[in-house]
Parts: sequence; C-alpha cells; structure tokens
Amino acid sequence: MKNQQTVKTLNNFLKGQFMGIHAYEQYIQKITDQETKQKFQRIQQELKDDAAKVAERIQNLGGTPVHDEGLVGSIQGSIHNLMIPDQLDGIVEDAIKGENMGIHKTEELIDDELDEESLQLIKELLNKDREHIQMLQHLNL
Repeated sequence: MKNQQTVKTLNNFLKGQFMGIHAYEQYIQKITDQETKQKFQRIQQELKDDAAKVAERIQNLGGTPVHDEGLVGSIQGSIHNLMIPDQLDGIVEDAIKGENMGIHKTEELIDDELDEESLQLIKELLNKDREHIQMLQHLNL
C-alpha cells in the first residue's frame, strides 16, 4: 500500500517535470541569443535526466511511470505557451517563476508521502531546481 502511494506521488512529480521540459522547449524557441539559449538547453537536459531518474525509481517500486504531463498539465502548458513573453528578460522572469512554482508544489506534494530513498531523490532534484533559479538570476541580460 505504501509503495502505491509513493508511486502515485512520484508520478505526480514526474508530470511536473514533463511540464517543465515542455516549458523550456517553448522558451528555447523564442530565445535568439545563443549563449542564453545554451543555458536554457542545459536546464532542459537536466530536467530530462531528472525525469529519467524518477521514472527508474517508480519502476523499482513496481509501478509504471507516466510518459507526459497528463491532460490537465497539457492544457495548462498550452495556456502558458500563449502567455510566454517575447523579450528575453520576460522569458527569464517567467522561467524563474515556473521553477519557484515547481519547487513549492513539490514541497507540498512530498510531505510525509515518500519512503526515505524516494524522498532523498526528490530533495536532490529540488536542490538542482534551486540551482537553476540561481543560474537564471545570474544571466547577463
């Protein structure tokens, strides 16, 4: 029973990762500055790597990982795509806001619902998300 709840929680987290991956895809398409684009691509790749780690953990718990953000996440992503600013400073600000929102949602999600190994993994990934925020805040715009 505990594994089922852990798998459910990890899959909800994984949906959020896919939302982030897709959001960065939209940002990357709008960015013309090559150096900034590369930094966004690096963050996106890290999110993909993190999603693979979570999917592996879900499989190790006997669950089946989700493969996308789900219907609600897809709708939210489509709406977000329409609202992404065209200017670089607005894109960076939007990415920081998204990272902060993801951290907040994850902290709410994991409260007492994960085994120790899964909790440790998610905490590591949250720290990487915080590093993403720092990197975005230090972009030379």
